[in-house]
Amino acid sequence: MTKRIVVTGIGATTPLGGTARESWDALLRGESGASPLEQEWVAKYELPVTFAAQAKVPAGDVLPRVEAKRLDPGSQFALIAAREAWADAGLEEVVPERFGIDWATGIGGVWTLLDAWDTLRERGPRRVLPMTVPMLMPNAPAAAIEMALGARGGARTVVSACASSTESIANGYAHLQAGLADVIVAGGAEAAIHPLPLASFASMQALSKRNDDPAHASRPYDATRDGFVLGEGAGAVVLETEEHAKARGARIYAEVVGGAVTSDAFHITAPDPEGSAAARAMIAAVEGAGYARRDVAHINAHATSTPVGDIAEYNALRRVFGDQLDSIAVTATKSSTGHLLGGAGAIEAIFTILALHERLMPPTINLSEQDPEIALDVVTSPRPLGDGPKLAISNSFGFGGHNAVAAFATY
Repeated sequence: MTKRIVVTGIGATTPLGGTARESWDALLRGESGASPLEQEWVAKYELPVTFAAQAKVPAGDVLPRVEAKRLDPGSQFALIAAREAWADAGLEEVVPERFGIDWATGIGGVWTLLDAWDTLRERGPRRVLPMTVPMLMPNAPAAAIEMALGARGGARTVVSACASSTESIANGYAHLQAGLADVIVAGGAEAAIHPLPLASFASMQALSKRNDDPAHASRPYDATRDGFVLGEGAGAVVLETEEHAKARGARIYAEVVGGAVTSDAFHITAPDPEGSAAARAMIAAVEGAGYARRDVAHINAHATSTPVGDIAEYNALRRVFGDQLDSIAVTATKSSTGHLLGGAGAIEAIFTILALHERLMPPTINLSEQDPEIALDVVTSPRPLGDGPKLAISNSFGFGGHNAVAAFATY
């Protein structure tokens, strides 16, 4: 029996705001979360990229110090977003064994790992913190959420690069459909604005080098795009079976109708330029839910602002939708948030959910000269979604050829 799965809570901490609502409002205003990095290590290591999209509200301003010091920054962001989503859902009582976590990260506790390595080299093994491994392990955010909220129905972790948190939502949907839980908190977090990832991404020519103009550096689909902007933060959604949500009188934002995962088997960093596997993920997410491709009204695209990636996704979209793509409104919200790696899909899912709930599609900023090879109807100012039932998809693609797509519908 197919269950209906609904979204009853959202939470986020992003470069645009400390909550999901603050982030959404800033997105609608067309704000950018990118800014110069003022840390001393930027000059110390002579980094070629000197800006990023840092969390608008530092985690230390939200969490008690005693709690924060036992968590890697990625886990701190995760806990903040999950607690907000949980409170937003209004869930006071849930059977712990019927409550699970599906969480994600792309890199894990990079700050903890590298700080501990520095401590070992400079001060010796006795000064390495005993909590180092529990803090750096990729499943630490899921564990922190599970313990904070009392979930005993499983705490799973996805690590599939930039597709991670969309995959976690797809997994949460599947686990609810399979009857393994009544409630799932799904999402992802990332805190990788550290000298090493910045240097590495810059070395592979993946980052924008617009050091003199960070706010306009992330420019998906623009002919002058030159790379992505590294971001940080987290997003969380509370998913429930419709039966469970209605029994407690919950407010429902939207329905999750499908999720799919595929792989390119092509290259460790470059996407398949033909987009065939990415296309299969979109088709599976939509048609697996019983919808037709023509039903899709809105797409929150992966659209990182890299010259190669944006073209590959466009090719995949054209492969899926053909001429119909010309009439589908596409948004690229990384233009405002930057790229949160493993956390990107979760906050983009939240933006897709809110677009359906409020029937208002958010804008893509910094598009001044659209690439003629990318013939899309790009939303550049808030645009009404229209009346009646609507279907939207959120795309995420990651290093290793990981593709994940989540499909949502108005409720």
